[in-house]
Amino acid sequence: MTQLTILRYPDPRLHTVAQAVTKVDAHVQTLVDDMLQTMYAAEGVGLAATQVDVHQRVIVMDVSEDRNQPLVLINPKIVWASDEKKINDEGCLSVPGIYDNVERPAVVTVEALDMDGNTQTYQADGLKSVCIQHEMDHLMGKVFVEYLSPLKRNRIKTKMIKQLKAD
Repeated sequence: MTQLTILRYPDPRLHTVAQAVTKVDAHVQTLVDDMLQTMYAAEGVGLAATQVDVHQRVIVMDVSEDRNQPLVLINPKIVWASDEKKINDEGCLSVPGIYDNVERPAVVTVEALDMDGNTQTYQADGLKSVCIQHEMDHLMGKVFVEYLSPLKRNRIKTKMIKQLKAD
C-alpha cells in the first residue's frame, strides 16, 4: 500500500468532475487500499479519489469509533434524501485546520458498488450521512468551503495559500 498525496485547496484539480468507474478491477482495489491508508494516516473520516488527484468516482470512509469499519463506495449515487436538514461542523483533509457549518439533508440513501463490483444500498444519518454527502461533493468538483459566504471562502483561500508557501 502507498500513502498518497492529498491535494490542498485551492488546487484547481479539486474542481475536476470524477468519471464513473467502468470496472472494479485490481487497479481500483489498489486505489481503494491506498486511499484507506492515506485517510487513516491523515486521521480523516473520509476521502474521495479526487482529493488524491485520481478523477474516478471512488470514496472511502470510516466513521467508526475504533476506526476499523471502512466503507468503500464506488460510483455512489444518492437515491433519496430527507427533507429534514441539519447543520454540521465540517472539516476537510484538503482544507486542513478549517471547520465551518454546512447544512445538508439529515438522512440519505446511497447506492454504490462495493469492492467486488456488487451494488449495495446504504441508509445513513449523523456523521455517516454528512461524510457521504461531503465526499460526493468532491466527486462533483466541489469543496465544502463553496457552501460558505464569498468573504469566508476568500479568507480561507488566502490562509491556505499562505500555508502552502510556508510548507
